Amino acid sequence: MGHFANEFPQADHICYLNHAAVAPWPLRSQQAVAQFAAENVSLGATHYPAWLKVEQSLRERLKRLLNAPSTGDIALVKNTSEALSFVAFGLDWRDGDEVVISDEEFPSNRIVWEALSRFGVRVKQVSLQGEQPEQDLIAALGPRCRLLSVSAVQYASGLKLDLATLGHACRAKGVLFCVDAIQQLGAQPMDVQACAIDFAMADGHKWLLGPEGLGVFYCRSELRASLTLHEYGWHMLEHAGDYTRSEWQPARSAKRFECGSPNMLGAYALEASLSLLEEVGIAEVARLIDERVSYLLSALQSIAQCRVISATAPERRAGVVTFSTGEENAAVHRELMQAGVICAHRGGGVRFSPHFYTAQTTLDQALKQVKSIVAKG
Repeated sequence: MGHFANEFPQADHICYLNHAAVAPWPLRSQQAVAQFAAENVSLGATHYPAWLKVEQSLRERLKRLLNAPSTGDIALVKNTSEALSFVAFGLDWRDGDEVVISDEEFPSNRIVWEALSRFGVRVKQVSLQGEQPEQDLIAALGPRCRLLSVSAVQYASGLKLDLATLGHACRAKGVLFCVDAIQQLGAQPMDVQACAIDFAMADGHKWLLGPEGLGVFYCRSELRASLTLHEYGWHMLEHAGDYTRSEWQPARSAKRFECGSPNMLGAYALEASLSLLEEVGIAEVARLIDERVSYLLSALQSIAQCRVISATAPERRAGVVTFSTGEENAAVHRELMQAGVICAHRGGGVRFSPHFYTAQTTLDQALKQVKSIVAKG
């Protein structure tokens, strides 16, 4: 990992294991924002064309991360929930249509579909506890099913799904495939083309190591026109910038989902963060995360009072390790946080989520605190 460790000069008194929630920025992102702020103070928007080049670089990095066919398939959005809403309230629903989701989804990927009930849309939740969760999901795709929406990696259990199996089954059945990619993008490779994904979305503030308030929405080009727009403005036009033009039409590209002025401050930060991930290489990022996950799983399984909740099979895991101590997990989480172990209380247990740069000393100190807490219990 070499000099990349210098990108994360975190405080000595914390063990940061919460990238599945909100990640720390790398140093280069702080520097990019500081320089951008200084330029704004001294020059205002004098060099706005240069800002647009940074935004375009961000789109290109996101295109590569997703393996999208074109930057024209990439929209910069506020967050995952906004992108999910573009899909949910853009499609032309009919009374009796069905949406299939899992029963472990983060609220964003459940509520948005349940909100369609006024159109007569029914949401079917499928358990992921079976030995072949993909086949259980596919079996639920009945004749009235219009769309399957799942998280690539479940936020609480950390369960990773085989997106290619799901995507090709959906394509064969004429069912749209939507993926909440927030717990995979930036932690593991992702390929919207190979996995036959129609819509994918993610925020920048988790594994992508960026700020809150800026995310990505991938929409397969053939489907863009089928999503009815509900937000309009100067920026989402095909001829954006031609302010005197009276005739207008939505942009042919995914910019049609970006109604107004961009989050340029966020773009500077996220572009810098993604430059780091690309320098390391997403395959290497995934390998380093899995090393850390494997170490945590092995160590936690050796603690008598701990029960690992997350899937342990290599093909079923990404960056999330959730475990129960047998004690009141909310209390254990509070004690860990007080001891400087930054983690989350999720899925009936405590959730650790290291990134590629997480130091061995961080893992060992967190495990030491777990052992100390359960020994007292």
